[in-house]
Amino acid sequence: MAKIISFINQKGGVGKTTSAVNLASYLAALGKYVLLVDLDPQANATAGLGFEPESLERSLYHSLLGQAHPLELVKKTNLFGYELMPSSSDLAGAAVELVSIPNREFRLYELLNSIRTNYDYIIIDSPPSLGLLTINGLVAADEVIVPVQCEYYALEGLGQLLKTVNLIQENLGKDLKIKGALLTMFDKRNKLAQQVAKEVRLHFPGYVFESVIPRCIRLTEAPSFGRTILQYDPSSKGGKAYRQLAEEFLRMES
Repeated sequence: MAKIISFINQKGGVGKTTSAVNLASYLAALGKYVLLVDLDPQANATAGLGFEPESLERSLYHSLLGQAHPLELVKKTNLFGYELMPSSSDLAGAAVELVSIPNREFRLYELLNSIRTNYDYIIIDSPPSLGLLTINGLVAADEVIVPVQCEYYALEGLGQLLKTVNLIQENLGKDLKIKGALLTMFDKRNKLAQQVAKEVRLHFPGYVFESVIPRCIRLTEAPSFGRTILQYDPSSKGGKAYRQLAEEFLRMES
């Protein structure tokens, strides 16, 4: 039975998709079978893994609305053990179409539950919002990872997100755990970044990964070639950081 992990932050541009795509790649490299679910209508994870979202006949949208079995959608990436459930811009309409459907918050949960025996981990890349798609991503998950950009408003956003997790626990009866906050876009030369990292660790002791993802140009280049950092430049600062994160993640699991 796969453990389902949702990457979530209602702010955009915090390294959420980069982290979901690259953690999944290193888990696969370390021998795990991984499915990445692109729940974001922007489909950045889909494009970043070398697929053209608008040329796909079907995407997660069709499965959420009961028009296709999830296994019909799954795409193999060019990394062994790493598969993708792709997104497309159609998914933006799903948020509206799901409103009238009973148990609409549980659609993704039911969909992933039907295939979770095929994988060790299912990683969800949620949209940068707290709408119905993101709620589906949270309800489907066993645990949540929150990428936190090392900048001024980081703590405020993290606090708001934890309230949402609490609401889901209370109102939808889900035992949702916080796996941890992941510090991203860290620049050690920047005093503010150092201060934010310190504050996050102070406010959320025991809930922050030791691994820190640095600012790294190679991380921003890799998706334009349809590659993970593992394939593009594993010896870069970003490549080493995501390998370290995957190893830390697996240590926490054992």
